[in-house]
Amino acid sequence: MPLRDALLDALLSALPPALRDALLDAWSVLFPVDCAGCDSADRSLCGQCRAALEPDVTVRSVGGPGHDGVRVHSGARYEGRVRRVILAFKEQGRTDAAAALSRPLAAAVAAALSVAPAAELLLVPASRAAYRRRGYDPVRLLASRAGLRVVRELHQVRGTGVQKALGVEQRAANRDGAFRARRNLSGRLFIVVDDVVTSGATILEVARAVRAAGGDVLGAATLAFTPRLLPIRDIAEGQEYGNDKEAHKTA
Repeated sequence: MPLRDALLDALLSALPPALRDALLDAWSVLFPVDCAGCDSADRSLCGQCRAALEPDVTVRSVGGPGHDGVRVHSGARYEGRVRRVILAFKEQGRTDAAAALSRPLAAAVAAALSVAPAAELLLVPASRAAYRRRGYDPVRLLASRAGLRVVRELHQVRGTGVQKALGVEQRAANRDGAFRARRNLSGRLFIVVDDVVTSGATILEVARAVRAAGGDVLGAATLAFTPRLLPIRDIAEGQEYGNDKEAHKTA
């Protein structure tokens, strides 16, 4: 089911909205499916959930004492419908949502590359356990759907706990020393690509591993960011990101 819907979404994504909706209505009669974001009947993604995934790029920095800060561009806020679609994609096998989710990621990558056009796009490594459980790498799949040319230069050298159950300091300790470069990276520049940034611990660990191998990280791009776990300071205005979405958009 998810693969079938992913192929359908890819074929219909370039069509005018009216024609696309008519074809989806006909498709839903033959092959009923529930929305990945709200469980409404007959659409892989309903109109409201699809609209919630329209790119809305924000930029912040992550990092604190003892770390070099990393500038992060994110294409959406990890809450509400966006959060539910991402969870369905990552934890319920709803790969039919990949095409729609790839658009905010692509927008975030484009914004990050506008600042560092010479950088390569570096995937955050997926753990072997997560890959076995899902059968796919969510970030790699999103990058493929977005048509992004990415590199895989790091590998995980020790197991880590599940990040979502941890606080800010625990997240940093959980990721510390988790990654290592596959080869010497001297002279190479990277933009880190990941799905969701929360505390920034994973991105900072990737940056550490890259720099230890002689390369450098010029920024990061993520599908979404979590706005509530901790205040991440807005680079342009120096204010904590709160609920004022308009005040913190990138130009």
